Amino acid sequence: MSQRQPHDALLSVPLTITPNQPTSAQCERLDDVKRRELLRLMSVTGSLLAGPPAERQLDWERLIYASEHPKRLDTSNSTLDEYAGLNTNLWRALSDSKNKSHVFPMVRQQIEVLHNALEQTHSAATHQRLCSLAGDLFQLAGEVFFDSSHYAEAAHCYTLAATASKEANSFDLWACAVTRHAFIGVYERQFAKSPPLLDLALRLSNRGNSTLSTRHWVAAVQAQTFAGLGEFDACQRALDAAQQVEQLPGRVHTSGWLRFDASRLPEERGACYVELRRPDLAEPALTKALSLDISTRRRGSVLTDMAMVGAQRREVDHLVLYEGAALDVARQTGSGVVIRKLQTLQGQLVPFREDSHVRHLNEQITALARVAPS
Repeated sequence: MSQRQPHDALLSVPLTITPNQPTSAQCERLDDVKRRELLRLMSVTGSLLAGPPAERQLDWERLIYASEHPKRLDTSNSTLDEYAGLNTNLWRALSDSKNKSHVFPMVRQQIEVLHNALEQTHSAATHQRLCSLAGDLFQLAGEVFFDSSHYAEAAHCYTLAATASKEANSFDLWACAVTRHAFIGVYERQFAKSPPLLDLALRLSNRGNSTLSTRHWVAAVQAQTFAGLGEFDACQRALDAAQQVEQLPGRVHTSGWLRFDASRLPEERGACYVELRRPDLAEPALTKALSLDISTRRRGSVLTDMAMVGAQRREVDHLVLYEGAALDVARQTGSGVVIRKLQTLQGQLVPFREDSHVRHLNEQITALARVAPS
């Protein structure tokens, strides 16, 4: 099976989220029935991946027809290009949406389309490309689950994504799936679980496209793992390896399943130094991160890290200022990632409980976590 380097189509058709979405906590949660149905569909689709093989505007009429006539799916190159384009637009929608669970129904529909395509008999090249598209989409589904704090479901998605990417012979896509799986250990603060996965991801990325930033992203996640394990020197080396992304020639891939470039370095360094309890090193990096044009969710994480700097320095005013700002972001987005970081911050608030502002913010974190997706 010949190797095919993955790429995203550059499309001008935007994929938008319907604006008047319900915003109550109950509506923002991923419905349990729909969640289980998506996982069932993904598992069945995953079983087809190892089976025998058999840049333009999206043709929405063709895609709608394909979803309504699953047994007559056209798997020509033009249709596969449209599937790739829709994947790209879904990643864009995920990035633009404040509440990432709103992308869930569209992801599920696209997985069903790819599932139906994989059931057909087609050439080896077509099968390989369908596997690549599935590996891409499964990672996207995992991101929706991850941001909703459904870590077991996210891990299942990333495992299926790795299987699909392996079948597609796409080393960078495969490495990213493994890295996302390892990232769960970082957020659950089970740091010792991540190094073996990240070692595998690094080996895979070294077999991939050297013009992509895959290996640099792996190094950044390794740095967070070393920081969690208290290994300062190893963390520094990994951060230096991640910074080599600045040496990549041309335009760095920053959309879809791989979104790591130099703009992420300050927040990565800041987060690592906070974990290592080095506020003197963390604050300059985090200040630089906040000066950049970053997503709302990323800003919430950086603000939480800045609040941690205040806690480590025992500067209550600093702590309250940034904790309050991070809480505002968590309320706006419902992001499980930001809420989980705020819960980690709660453990650092005990020495400051006599301060009425700190007590109030602590109560708000508890209340927000209580209604967050679970």
